[in-house]
Amino acid sequence: MTSNESIAELERDARAALGAIDSIENLDAWKVEFLGRKGRLTQVLRGLSSIADIEERRKAGAQANSVKAHLEQTYEAKLRERQQAYLSSVIEGEGLDVTLPARPLPRGRLHPVTQTLRDVLAAFASMGFQVAEGPEIEWDRYNFEALRIPADHPARDMWDTLWIDYEKDGSRSMLLRTHTSPNQVRIMEKTGPPIRVIVPGKCYRFEATDPTHEWMMTQVEGLAVDEGISLSDLKGTLAEFARRIFGRERQVAFRCDYFPFVEPGMELRIDCFICRGEGCRTCHHTGWIEILGAGMVHPEILTNVGYDSERYTGFAFGMGIERIALLRHGVEDIRLFYANDLRFLRQF
Repeated sequence: MTSNESIAELERDARAALGAIDSIENLDAWKVEFLGRKGRLTQVLRGLSSIADIEERRKAGAQANSVKAHLEQTYEAKLRERQQAYLSSVIEGEGLDVTLPARPLPRGRLHPVTQTLRDVLAAFASMGFQVAEGPEIEWDRYNFEALRIPADHPARDMWDTLWIDYEKDGSRSMLLRTHTSPNQVRIMEKTGPPIRVIVPGKCYRFEATDPTHEWMMTQVEGLAVDEGISLSDLKGTLAEFARRIFGRERQVAFRCDYFPFVEPGMELRIDCFICRGEGCRTCHHTGWIEILGAGMVHPEILTNVGYDSERYTGFAFGMGIERIALLRHGVEDIRLFYANDLRFLRQF
């Protein structure tokens, strides 16, 4: 049997088999048998090289390519025919019920840290504080020097710093801010008293993460400067804040603490809302939970920004929003807030 006769026979077999096909599955099998990489037509094409006569080989190759093109066209037409037949059978057999309710779309919601931040800002806004913002990439001068924390000050150990840039003399100059307190100086440099602002923002620390620490956190800094501001104003403001966030029944307490940029410094505590002051793991068996740090703005800082420290006084405070969220919702691991686990986030 010559090569031309083999190609003609293959075409007859392919057309006959294709005409008998009544399903898409059988159509796929036909394509594999006749047009696949190891199909019958491919084997014929590979065998053309054995034909000794060049003219006969050329004619056989042209015939094989023509047969291949026709079979592919016929296959595509048959495929469209079967697809249309299948669609028609589905439409006839399964009516479309337009009264069925649509599939519900998942609803997004605010992240629990964002929810807490908004509640904190709303609490202070209702007391007359305005919201301001500052840069996350900060100069050493604003982050430390202007806050009474020079390069050789031991208090720098309180902030594990992520440095970005160095001066020519090798000193470090630019960093990812470790707290939002630099905005105290920035705001006072641009604005005269009276001042009453609240400053939210991301802060960064070069430290390992654990259930109570993250290398990135959300902090809120508060500042008030005017004539006659006293420690009692600070205590009243923070007590009102604590009760708005944690409940009107909360008891508050203040304990002396040290921060370089305030004098005197203190921390705000609330009575443990889990054990009601009896002592538990959350409050470390003290009956009290620390919320934030605060104090009266150091007179040296007021003088450095051009204020008359004999005339003006002020208070400042700072808090971590993640810590507030942990306490409000009874979460024990801060890392859950940023693990992006929807099973956790959907609870808020």
